[in-house]
Amino acid sequence: MARQLISTGSPLEKQAGYSRAVVAGPWCFVSGTTGYDYASMEMPRDAAEQTRNILATIRQSLTEGGFAMEDVVRARYIVTDRAFVEPVMAELGKVFGDIRPAATMVIAGLVDPAMKVEIDVTAYRDG
Repeated sequence: MARQLISTGSPLEKQAGYSRAVVAGPWCFVSGTTGYDYASMEMPRDAAEQTRNILATIRQSLTEGGFAMEDVVRARYIVTDRAFVEPVMAELGKVFGDIRPAATMVIAGLVDPAMKVEIDVTAYRDG
């Protein structure tokens, strides 16, 4: 089974030795994704806007691998402050409300203080 590596083109991927996503058979594993706008390499200050950017990056990675958001079966959310939970959950509900993957949310620090949210997902496509 060949692996397909998916990249956003961010120099961080090569520097840190990871892929934005990896497709292996019927699975797609999307790395922890933060709210960068990869066109401008800027980080919005707002947690909801970061979440929208994250979900757009994840959608793009899944699409490139032949998957859709509806194929997401597992999601992990890291939020840096309890105050961000409500706005983040509102954005998540717009995308995952009907898909309803198994999910975990934790409150924890991230590598850059500007990052308020990080999300990784796993998708599965049957046949």
